[in-house]
Amino acid sequence: MSKYKYNPHSLNAREFINHEEIIKVVKWVDENKTNQTLLENIIKKAKERKGLNHREAALLLMSECSEITEKAKELALQIKDDFYGKRVVLFAPLYLSNYCVNNCIYCPYNSTNLNMPRLKLTQEEIKNEVIALQDMGHKRLALEAGEHPDYNDIDYIIESIDTIYKIAHKNGKIRRVNVNIAATSIEDYRKLKEAKIGTYLLFQETYHEETYNKVHPTGGNGLKFDYAYHTEAMDRAMQAGIDDVGIGALFGLYNVLYEFIALLMHAEHLECVYGVGPHTISVPRIRSADGVDANKIKEFGCGIDDNLFVKIVAVLRISTPYTGIIISTREGEECRRKALEVGASQISGGSKTNVGGYSSEMAGKLNESIKTEKTEQFETSDKRTLDEIVRWLLENGQIPSFCTACYSVGRVGEHFMELCKSGEIQTRCHPNALLTLQEYLIDYASDDTKIVGEKMIKDEIARLDTKNARDIKVRSFICEKIKQIIEGSRGEQL
Repeated sequence: MSKYKYNPHSLNAREFINHEEIIKVVKWVDENKTNQTLLENIIKKAKERKGLNHREAALLLMSECSEITEKAKELALQIKDDFYGKRVVLFAPLYLSNYCVNNCIYCPYNSTNLNMPRLKLTQEEIKNEVIALQDMGHKRLALEAGEHPDYNDIDYIIESIDTIYKIAHKNGKIRRVNVNIAATSIEDYRKLKEAKIGTYLLFQETYHEETYNKVHPTGGNGLKFDYAYHTEAMDRAMQAGIDDVGIGALFGLYNVLYEFIALLMHAEHLECVYGVGPHTISVPRIRSADGVDANKIKEFGCGIDDNLFVKIVAVLRISTPYTGIIISTREGEECRRKALEVGASQISGGSKTNVGGYSSEMAGKLNESIKTEKTEQFETSDKRTLDEIVRWLLENGQIPSFCTACYSVGRVGEHFMELCKSGEIQTRCHPNALLTLQEYLIDYASDDTKIVGEKMIKDEIARLDTKNARDIKVRSFICEKIKQIIEGSRGEQL
């Protein structure tokens, strides 16, 4: 019998992600996955749009009833549209350095991979990368770096953030910098807060402690091997004043149901202790990469197919209706389309997962013998340009959004969630998505994308109710702002 008891209010990782509780839920799910009455009641509760607990969500995920699954998928899209509308937020990762002291067996950055060319961007090289991203049309970045106390210390990260925010090229400006770096101290999280980051991102990889220890062997100077320190990172971040945090699991390292339950337990813990759950949840699946022993990964035998992956997205949307769900370019076009149809709300576009992957200047400096793919953190499946993805979204009836207004005006953390839960965030998200789309169409879009995008904006304005006072006000606001954008104005909106 473990000395740890399940307690979502606890600050102890082994209590808010409690192994015994997860095993109990797994057993309960196995006993009830064909219980039609119970499943119908869970769907009924989900329709209230207040979320599901980890036990209810786990049963819904493992339901063997196709009718229940279809109901869940339909409801997931309805909930996403109710809170966020048809808009899909776009971003790109920016890899600063692949120096790392950890030995994670699923990541090519691991310190034992002697074939990995080690690179770290200077501030001038960061500027070149950011300008290349701005020239695509990106406004929101996610910084990535390996864990290395000498090469990637907190001062380097802070300096890089400052550099990025100061770069203005033509009409380009990065308006939100999210940060995905190794678990660190409260003091360092305070520094990130002062640097005006957007969301702090950190993925657990696996919540199963025994597996966690296997895939994160000790060695080097990092702390990734310390399960509790890593799992409790979001608590330290929020205690340091960071308003928005993003969690995730790397599906494929351990049993999918175990990881899914633990992921929701983590979200519930943050809600219980800090009054606000995660701003985003990511659902990456493990992918091959140069320097990763494929045989070691196969030993785990926990890969999931596209159907189950999409179902995970749908049940996450139902269970955490106010949370952004991120799908990266690890997934291909068809899988991303299906994920968007069941509630995903953020995707990356035109992504490069290697250091210096965006700018021609950086590419020219690399030794010709270094193949680009040898420096990728993982193999991307969706290799389309940002413009191609924008047009694809438009053609599928979705609104590509480059909006970062909530961050700019302080609508973060609890304030953001209050607006989201009340449904009021929609009155900001929809106009801002259209306005940032208009900026993109003028500054960066191809002719084909402009045609589709301008029609989308026109149709969305036409849908506003001419007899509803609020819609009339919003219509007037959008039309006036579009006029200003056409005349050269750029910047945040509502």
